[in-house]
Amino acid sequence: MLGGMDDATTPNGPAAPADPHPTEAELAVLDGGPATGLRLRVAGRPPILQVTRPCAAEPGPGGGAFGVAEVYVYRRDWGVKRAPLRYGYDPGSP
Repeated sequence: MLGGMDDATTPNGPAAPADPHPTEAELAVLDGGPATGLRLRVAGRPPILQVTRPCAAEPGPGGGAFGVAEVYVYRRDWGVKRAPLRYGYDPGSP
């Protein structure tokens, strides 16, 4: 059945214009915060990156192990149009 759905969603009109956001991975650099200077590759130029760092945790009640991580948010600098893209630390985000 999935094939039928694929056929129904295929556009029949003229080709869509080129996507202004490339899907190939581009180099990006994080600026500020605990991950400053970290270089990575991103696809599609996401507006926000979430960076996590694991925390040590003791077993919870009932003996279950839980994973805990610190979370940091980096927002894209829209003024940078070419690689390396820049993402600045957002200290106000959870």
